[in-house]
Amino acid sequence: MTSANALPSDANQPIRLLADRATYVERTGVTTYSGNVTIEQGTLKIAADNITLNLSNDRKITSAVATGRPATFQQVITQEKGLAKGQANRIDYNAVTGIVTLTGNAKLTQAGSSFAGNTIRYSLKAGDVEANAGGGQRVELIFPPTGSGSHQGLR
Repeated sequence: MTSANALPSDANQPIRLLADRATYVERTGVTTYSGNVTIEQGTLKIAADNITLNLSNDRKITSAVATGRPATFQQVITQEKGLAKGQANRIDYNAVTGIVTLTGNAKLTQAGSSFAGNTIRYSLKAGDVEANAGGGQRVELIFPPTGSGSHQGLR
């Protein structure tokens, strides 16, 4: 079995997108999708009410903004860390840096651990998480018992 640092193959997979409506502006490379939108690229899956994509000249996603009640994303990070799932009112995905920012009723789960707050920044490449509460709230973190063998999740 090979050790996976991340799944870089996702970026080389075709993008499959479903939506009720789509508009594309070739001059800017910005595509806007609305109405029950889903995007799949390898193990990356995003679902939302509305998604705006910025594409590079070679038609790769450079960034995406998804909004919904809630918008969701999931991606297999590595074989060891497994599937990361997130949801929020707004999800900003920077494909260049691998940073996902969840804003508004944000929740992130991976390897049995969960994070909840107003804003969560998550690095798909490094696995780092930064959660902020805002509005007098507190960040909630839940970790599985250490004897369960799932402590390898978040570092």
